[in-house]
Amino acid sequence: MFSGSQNLSHFTSKNMAIWLSMAFQGGAINAGGFLACHRFVSHTTGFATYFGTEFSQGHWNAALGMLTVPLFFLLGAAISGFFVDRRLVLHQRPLYTWMFAFISFAMLFISFFGELGSFGTFGEPMEISQDYGMLALLCLCSGIQNGTITSASGAVVRTTHMTGITTDLGLGLVRVFAIGQSKQTKVAEARANGMRTGLIVSFLLGSTVSSYLFFHIQYLGFLMPCLISFLLTVVAFRTSDNTSGGSSYA
Repeated sequence: MFSGSQNLSHFTSKNMAIWLSMAFQGGAINAGGFLACHRFVSHTTGFATYFGTEFSQGHWNAALGMLTVPLFFLLGAAISGFFVDRRLVLHQRPLYTWMFAFISFAMLFISFFGELGSFGTFGEPMEISQDYGMLALLCLCSGIQNGTITSASGAVVRTTHMTGITTDLGLGLVRVFAIGQSKQTKVAEARANGMRTGLIVSFLLGSTVSSYLFFHIQYLGFLMPCLISFLLTVVAFRTSDNTSGGSSYA
């Protein structure tokens, strides 16, 4: 299912479809967190700033909450490391199916209990006592997704935030037009840039499409990333079932 290649230009079309789907999902989850309680959740950088601003105003509980939420992203990456990266190193079958299934269930959980009012009114300013659980779970899922894609792609693909991909694209554009590069290198870099551009566009589309859903059906909008992860779970399971030997990546 997943390529072990270290170069974006060597990914198969199936792998590219998976990466783009995950970037779309990353944008959707991030948009959902922002629209639900005004916090981005698919990366941890902003929480450091939130901590500083809350701490400087003497909002101790909110500051502590903003400081601890990123730990769930870290936990998610560690979970992925145990079930995916560690098994890759040991030449065992990575449990991608488990990772996608967990994310799907978590999105379903947020949709259901969000509609029941467990996380407060959708779209209201963040209240740490109500929104902490949802923020923690969204960050946990983002960490799992980012850790999984990092291990599967040889650390060249990110789908929960676009900072690294955008940086790689900027560097890649220079490499394509640089004097002295071989034609083969330029072609490979051009293909990689196409993939990077696709990831950015998919993330933007995920944010845009999901925003329409969140504005109209609020917490039920998380059913879209739930469905995407469920489909990825099915693909991973079928790949695992159809691949013999311990080297299959499902």
